[in-house]
Amino acid sequence: MRERIEGSYWALRLVFGLVPIVAGLDKFTNLLTDWQKYLSPVAMRLLPVSPGTFMALVGIVEICVGIGVLAGYARLFGWVAAGWLLAIAVNLILAGAFDVAARDVALAIAAGVLAHLAPLHEGAVRRTAAGEVAHAHA
Repeated sequence: MRERIEGSYWALRLVFGLVPIVAGLDKFTNLLTDWQKYLSPVAMRLLPVSPGTFMALVGIVEICVGIGVLAGYARLFGWVAAGWLLAIAVNLILAGAFDVAARDVALAIAAGVLAHLAPLHEGAVRRTAAGEVAHAHA
């Protein structure tokens, strides 16, 4: 059972570490897609900055979330990713992109699962060869 938990944890940790970094970096290049097209008209009206500036800020947040997850803080950043993905889903619903919004809701649930699994991994007590107790972080 422990191996299944560890495998699930690491798969989710890699996904929610690497994908946000890649997507965040792409906010500056738009090689994968034109990210501004996913902004709802409501969001565009409410933004205090240009859509391009907003997407750059989004990219920075996504990169930070990915680094946080990869650095071993999935317990916190998993929940941040889940909330972030739900906010994206709301924006997409307002834009009429229900299919992509559904995907982001599913990803938000998976990020929540990562955050829920993280204490089992990050706070696990491990016995060293000498028999002393050590707390694993990552």
